[in-house]
Amino acid sequence: MKKEIVPKPKSRFLRVQCLKCKNEQIIFNKAPQDVTCLVCGNILAKKTGGMSIIKSKIIRVLT
Repeated sequence: MKKEIVPKPKSRFLRVQCLKCKNEQIIFNKAPQDVTCLVCGNILAKKTGGMSIIKSKIIRVLT
């Protein structure tokens, strides 16, 4: 198995949909603070110190 010189990051950007108002928004999966919807203020992701807990529907993982 070939070893990569520069490893790929484990963090990703996500396109999520708010469960309350159906607004789509791009968030970071390792957010340092709670992420809220820009339209209705519903919590989309909660901080944990590492990977965030996603409380919305994931539409797509962006690379």
